[in-house]
Amino acid sequence: MPDQSEFVQRADHATYETECPVLYQACDGVATLTMNRPQFNNAQNSQMTYALDAAFQRAVDDDTVRVIVLRGSGRHFSAGHDIGTPARDVNKSFERASLWWDHANKPGAEFNYAREQEVYVGMCRRWHDIPKPTIAMVQGACVAGGLMLAWVCDLIVASDDAFFQDPVVRMGIPGVEYFAHAQELNPRIAKEFLFLGERMSAERAYAMGMVNRVVPAAQLEEQTAAIAARIAAQPRLGLALTKQVLNRAEDLQGLRATIDMAYGYHQLAHAHGQLLGQGHLGGHDAASMAAANKASA
Repeated sequence: MPDQSEFVQRADHATYETECPVLYQACDGVATLTMNRPQFNNAQNSQMTYALDAAFQRAVDDDTVRVIVLRGSGRHFSAGHDIGTPARDVNKSFERASLWWDHANKPGAEFNYAREQEVYVGMCRRWHDIPKPTIAMVQGACVAGGLMLAWVCDLIVASDDAFFQDPVVRMGIPGVEYFAHAQELNPRIAKEFLFLGERMSAERAYAMGMVNRVVPAAQLEEQTAAIAARIAAQPRLGLALTKQVLNRAEDLQGLRATIDMAYGYHQLAHAHGQLLGQGHLGGHDAASMAAANKASA
């Protein structure tokens, strides 16, 4: 058989604006992971995703760390997956965290299928199952792929100016890859959330049970730190076992099966867009999505 690289001619032209897309700090039993691409609203390229994985692993390996806080620098938690910055690196190979093969030299739909199994579904599942409690500290936008980062955390503390949005149906795609919508929201609200692609305020997300606390923006860091400190005082194994029980209960309620099922439809949507000549994002790019998101605000 000819080598797969003969079928795929993709060059990596990513230009990174920083070598430190995730900052790490540990103090008093709490590790804080800060997404550090504020000029791009913490859009997630693979560089950031793998840096997050390394930071989570570092926190797990540190026996002094009891709780992990995930936050974003700047005005927004995360604008989602990187679909348009100079550092977009979809074509680049990394040292993979799962057993999926490298995507970079694969033809057709296999390129996206293998890559997103690794950096989206696979990574999110790894982080969801971290044995230490995790808290997402959300300010500003938590959009599309940003939802996935918040949803894998055990608690979400949001500022009163935060909003949540999954607008990817306009790309022809049935929601983000880590499809936890039906667990995070009841099905009728999840349909509204996806069909309309509108922003959901922090207050409404709290009313829906998706967010644990909504606090004034000026108090977000202080109140998140207080919650983390209280959790850090609990026994490590007790926290890990409690988290494991609840995570497995989520799986029994259908979380894992739903994500697996939705992922197949997600990849069908990518392939459909490519067959129509619209690319795997249904003809959209970062600029068109940003404009449409603002219009629906």
